Amino acid sequence: MKTVGPGVREIRIRDASGAFRIIYLATLPELVLVLHAFQKKTQQTAQHDVELAAKRLREWKAMQ
Repeated sequence: MKTVGPGVREIRIRDASGAFRIIYLATLPELVLVLHAFQKKTQQTAQHDVELAAKRLREWKAMQ
């Protein structure tokens, strides 16, 4: 998900209860940083969810 940041990826899960997404950064040597996980209600990922993941990534980078 280049819209969130470099190296950010997405896992898509679909089951009987709905569709779910996990946005994460796994290029770090010692951890996987989960930025956002949510249940999708529409076909397209809401802009709010993308912005929230990007905000969390910026905040994490600022703490490093």
